Amino acid sequence: MRKTKKKKKVETLEDKLKYEVAKELGLLEKIKEVGWAGLTAKETGRIGGMITVKKKLMKREVEK
Repeated sequence: MRKTKKKKKVETLEDKLKYEVAKELGLLEKIKEVGWAGLTAKETGRIGGMITVKKKLMKREVEK
């Protein structure tokens, strides 16, 4: 059998923000242990909401 190599995913701005917010919320260890699928809907919603806020703030900074 041939072993397949996993392709490394290019980290996007979204990914960086997601990990940054997860770290701020203290969820990074949980993500490392059980993965993103192990988070509750409340936790993922909170991460998504904070990413949205950060993106809006970044957009305002660029527009200045």
